[in-house]
Amino acid sequence: MREFKVVVLGSGGVGKSALTVQFVSGCFMEKYDPTIEDFYRKEIEVDGSPCVLEILDTAGTEQFASMRDLYIKNGQGFLVVYSITNHQTFQDIKTMKEQISRVKGMDRVPLLLVGNKSW
Repeated sequence: MREFKVVVLGSGGVGKSALTVQFVSGCFMEKYDPTIEDFYRKEIEVDGSPCVLEILDTAGTEQFASMRDLYIKNGQGFLVVYSITNHQTFQDIKTMKEQISRVKGMDRVPLLLVGNKSW
């Protein structure tokens, strides 16, 4: 079965974990609990064939920013999340995109930008 490594990135408090848990389990996280690193697997179908998504939900706080290079190096696709209620988190995306390009050694990578509503 094919496997795809997806890394979820974004500033702290934008709802990365809530989105990931909702996608993987169908449950909504009511309580905010800052993530350091969580790993999920979900079987899906792509082009009619079964595959597994390996999803790495990362820390958004600056104290764990140094770990991002390793996450990015191992990722094949990226979900970059920002909060539509916090403009700074949208501005932070530019730095994350530059970091992804630098670590991967290419300007174009599979990346999905998600505007999320966080409280």
